[in-house]
Amino acid sequence: MTDLQSPTHEYLTVRELAELLRLKERKIYDLAASGELPCSRATGKLLFPAAEIRAWIEGARGGRSAPAAPRPGVFLGSHDPLLDWAIRQSRCGLATYFDGSLDGLARFAAGEGVAAGMHLRDTGGSWNIAAAREAAGGLDAVLVGFATRRRGLVLREGVAAPAGLAGLAGLRLAPRQDASGTAGLLSDLASEAGLDLGKVRLAGLERTEDEAVQAVRRGEADVTFGLETLARTYGLRFVPVIEERFDLLACRRAWFEPPLQELMAFCRSEPFRKRAENLGGYGLSRLGQVVWNA
Repeated sequence: MTDLQSPTHEYLTVRELAELLRLKERKIYDLAASGELPCSRATGKLLFPAAEIRAWIEGARGGRSAPAAPRPGVFLGSHDPLLDWAIRQSRCGLATYFDGSLDGLARFAAGEGVAAGMHLRDTGGSWNIAAAREAAGGLDAVLVGFATRRRGLVLREGVAAPAGLAGLAGLRLAPRQDASGTAGLLSDLASEAGLDLGKVRLAGLERTEDEAVQAVRRGEADVTFGLETLARTYGLRFVPVIEERFDLLACRRAWFEPPLQELMAFCRSEPFRKRAENLGGYGLSRLGQVVWNA
């Protein structure tokens, strides 16, 4: 895979456009030479105006009588502390509605936002591709890597670490909503470990990663299936279970518009890298990597 470098200017390079359209660079040169693609030449290089390219893509899509309605500037899907911080810190102008990976996929498919964060394990050990293909296979969408995250058991002070997930049977768990990737992943891993989650005592349901760990911190639960970065933030013991992949499903047209451009430019900055390092539990080697194209 290659990195999808979101431009922070109004023009796309040959490489950027080739990746966007999933064509070879040679084909881009041919389309430009034929006059089919809007382009200009500066210092010997072809440049493609992003706004005109978006209009060209919309006009080239068959079976549509009118352009698609613009998506609202909302980031959907799973809550991630680093992503949440980056959206605010970058001042990209995007609003957020984080209510779980599956909820985000459904809302993205309905056109309710420009992007959705997700961490859904596919059969075979891969992440997010099968779910993205099922929800957005007929849409103008792209799945881009954001980070890897360490997930495991976040324990209340004084609670002994259980011997794997099977040990949850004796603890009170702060659960997440069914539409969250966390709930689905815990269900799958518990089944593999021979644990019947129906026999686990539950505290109140929590709708974000932060809230679940805060419930443990307040003593309302003994444990939650949470992120290492939040265990560190709240000074709680963490037992690693799995490293997951957190990806971003984005509208391909919106990917090259200012809000997502500004967000991803910030995510490639030194302050973002330092924040991820200080939070802990993150890996950024996949940031910006194209995982799947609709």
